[in-house]
Amino acid sequence: MNKRDFLLKSASASLALGLAQFAPFARAQAERGVRFVLPNATGSGVDAITRASQPAFSKAFGANVIVENKPGAGGVLGLQTLSKSAPDGTTLSLVSNNVVILPSVLKALPFNMETDFTPISTVGSTPLVIVVNPQKVSATNSKELIALLKAKPDTYNFASSGTGTILHLATEMYLEQAKVKARHIPYRGVGPMVTDLLGGQVEFGTLALPSVLQHIKSGALRAIGVGEPQRIAIAPDIPTLVEQGMPDYIVDAWFAIIGPKGMTPETSKRVHQAIVTAFNDPATKAAMDRQGNRIHIRTPEETAVYFKGELQKYAALVKAAGIEPQ
Repeated sequence: MNKRDFLLKSASASLALGLAQFAPFARAQAERGVRFVLPNATGSGVDAITRASQPAFSKAFGANVIVENKPGAGGVLGLQTLSKSAPDGTTLSLVSNNVVILPSVLKALPFNMETDFTPISTVGSTPLVIVVNPQKVSATNSKELIALLKAKPDTYNFASSGTGTILHLATEMYLEQAKVKARHIPYRGVGPMVTDLLGGQVEFGTLALPSVLQHIKSGALRAIGVGEPQRIAIAPDIPTLVEQGMPDYIVDAWFAIIGPKGMTPETSKRVHQAIVTAFNDPATKAAMDRQGNRIHIRTPEETAVYFKGELQKYAALVKAAGIEPQ
């Protein structure tokens, strides 16, 4: 066998081996499609991101993609479903940084966040905004809101999507840096939280900008400031809290895609490639721009390291906020 024939034969063998490794993944996709189990309710930032990218994911996977919202217990129910799924790449979750907060705020979990899941990729982040009900709160900026909270400590109520969620911690960070107090009212998800904010049952809260931008534009809610270093292109009229005298208030909600434990490196890489393809799709990129999201794809290896660092980071934040595990 000459050198050319040897190289061709070696290349063919490598291709055949690669196809053989991905064959089970492709068969599972064809038979069952791909299911995204979201530990968040409809209307949340994670939900908006997943549904905006759903058509591109269907193309990238070459299979039908189903989005299943499974909220409850601060995201535990959806994550528990994922943890019990087959590690064949057909059941995934798009999650927020709530998943790395859970171990610090709940005494008992039906899974281990570090060992029962496969980190596949961080995808990006979405800006957070502090909003008030304008019928209940006269403040139009951070200085005025702080003045109201100082004048009546523990009188105003702030909402969150659940104790220990990023939306809860983001407001606690604001209160701590402003040296003011307010009463926390936790809800079971973003939907009921926004409903009561609009209805005036609670006065203020922190939310992902995409989930409330329409209410800000209509005047039903008033934006106080975003937790970003610079203003957001889709909402340039909303000032940052940095420019309002809080230089250390920079916080956002990142989102990532994870699978159940036991996924092979080959399956993780195949899913990761689909993620890259889906978020490079022009329609998805336009949707992310409209929502104000920033895309930052990490490899599975980088994501695993990032998750470990974030678990430690939020454990420290929870302790600083004085939140007792429930």
